[in-house]
Formats: sequence, C-alpha cells, structure tokens
Amino acid sequence: MMGQEHLRNLALLPQAKAVAIYEPDASMLAAALALAPGARAVGSMEALIDAGDVDALVITSPNFCHADQLLAIAARRHLPILVEKPACTDLASVARLREMALQYSQPIWTAMEYRYMPPIAELVKQVHAQSATGPAVMLSIREHRYPFLEKVGDWNRFNKNTGGTLVEKCCHFFDLMRLLMQADPIRLFASGGQNHNHVDESYSDGTPDILDNAMVVLDFPGGRRALLELCMFAEGSRYQEEICVVGPLGKIECMVPGPTRFWPADTLGEPPVAQLILSPRNPAGPHTLDILVDPHLLAAGDHNGSTFYQHQKFLSVVQGLAAVEVSLSDGLSAVVIGLAAEHSAKTGEVVDLTQGPWALL
Repeated sequence: MMGQEHLRNLALLPQAKAVAIYEPDASMLAAALALAPGARAVGSMEALIDAGDVDALVITSPNFCHADQLLAIAARRHLPILVEKPACTDLASVARLREMALQYSQPIWTAMEYRYMPPIAELVKQVHAQSATGPAVMLSIREHRYPFLEKVGDWNRFNKNTGGTLVEKCCHFFDLMRLLMQADPIRLFASGGQNHNHVDESYSDGTPDILDNAMVVLDFPGGRRALLELCMFAEGSRYQEEICVVGPLGKIECMVPGPTRFWPADTLGEPPVAQLILSPRNPAGPHTLDILVDPHLLAAGDHNGSTFYQHQKFLSVVQGLAAVEVSLSDGLSAVVIGLAAEHSAKTGEVVDLTQGPWALL
C-alpha cells in the first residue's frame, strides 16, 4: 500500500520517475507497474541496487525488512535512500544501523509523513516561532482511528514483524514530539492493551499480539511533558489526529482528518477540513484557521498530501540542493522511544531514556 502511495506521488514530480521496482509479491508488482508504466520489474534487491539508471532508492517493504535492506545497500553500493518508518524493529538493529550510518557516504532520509502534512507543518512553524504559545510546556497527541489494514501475508498482525504498535504506528508521533519540543525525552511510562482488534483472528503464528490502544507519558528536560493517546477502534471520529501544544502565552490545537477514502461522504457529505486553532491567554479566545490541502494530493495517498511534499524535499537532497530533514538518527530515536513504550506497557516499568539500552544518544 505504501509503495503504491509513493509511486503515485513520484509521478507528480516532473523531475523524478520510477525506473525499476523489486516486488516479490505478484499482485503487488502488477499494481505497482500499473502506477509506473515506464518502470521495469527486477528479480532481486541486488539487481535493483546495481541498476545503472537508478539514482536513489525508496524502501517501502514490511518493517522487519528495513534494517537488513539498509545494511545490504550499504555493503553493495551507496545511494541516496528514503526508507519508510520505522527504520527497524529491535534494539540490536538500532545499534547496527547507528554504526552503519557513520560510514555511509550518501544521504538517508527516514520517511516521517506526519511532519509534512500541511496542518502539522503549520503547527510546527507556529510552535517554533513561539509567538502564540511561548516555549512549549505541554504537548498532547490523540489519534483515534481505524484498525490496522490487511497487508500481504498479514505481516502487520505480530509484534515480531512490526516492532509493536507503539513502534509501527506511533514512531511518527514520537518523532513529532522531539520536533515540537526540540529535545529528546528523558523518561516515559506507558499503559496499553489489546482490548478489541484482531482477537478473533488466527494464523499459523497464533493470535495477533499487537496493541490496539495505549497511553504514553513522556518527560522532557525543563519540567516539560507530553502525552500520546492512541485508540485503533475509533474510526467514527471526525478528526483522526488532534494535537495540542500549550505554553505560557497560550495554546495551539491542530485537527487532522483521516484518509479521504474512509470518510462516509454518502451519509455525512464532504470530509472535514484540517484546522489550526490558536487560543491566546491575553486577549483570551480561540481563532480558527482552515488549512486546505490540494485535492490532487489528497487523492494520491492517505497522508494529507505529505508524501508529495516529502518526495519534493528528498528530490532536492538527491540533486544536491538541500540537506536531509529527517535523518536516520531521527528515525532510530523514534524507534527506541517506541520500543521503550512497548516495554513499559508490558512490564509496568518507568523507562529511563538517558542511559543503558534505551539511551537516545
């Protein structure tokens, strides 16, 4: 699914095109080639890496493949890479990739689509300017959404393949927290469970073990804090993500709709428009701004146009005109926070993120 979203958005960039695709699943390969009729299928990852007309690689494979594929590229041919989140699924891979990154000669961009959704990009701009809130003190991110979708081989039903829900889904939000707070968290506590989704499903590996709801509290330096509230059986919500940042001068709220294709337009009419709500303390009172997204970009994927803007920026990196904005290091930090949250939810322990295996630096 994400590979096809990347292909649709690459097709919108006149200076970029997909020339070769490695996809071992026959039906997914047919769908990919239909979206990129000028591309050719190749029979192995090695053939893709070695292709002389390939200037950059985009990795959109299942989570558990990412680390080995990154290491294989590094050992064979250094090319600019855009790798889908999460960069890996376990602490051992975090260590391997950190070491690899020290020697890798080309840029690696971790795909964190939420940064580039227009409403969230505007939120980040406003928070960093501090004019509406002052320094951010409290941050909350609430995602109420639909369950995990069906994927090839149902790989996303098990923690061993995904890293766990708080890695697979929520590394986006831990990345946003680091970006908005402009700091790394120093400790966290999580509570989560599998109360509803996939409990009646059965596979050769058993019953799915992925969390479908959780809360994670993170402490940041300077007495600041953040909260993640996730529910994956709340697809009836008007907005999928609601983000709130509060500082001494006021607060900003960001309201983000879910994928347009899931909105029940036949009963509820047009889908909601993303909003930014600024609520200063003096003079008190909210001000609402609608954040419109190009309909062509909404149609090209499920992430409010962000995949297009991300590729636009990555293209500039490949052309040597800009620097990477979301590094592999950023991606690995988000993975570590997610793994720590999974550990906390399972054990009930508070996790120190400044030392030991969970250290972010």
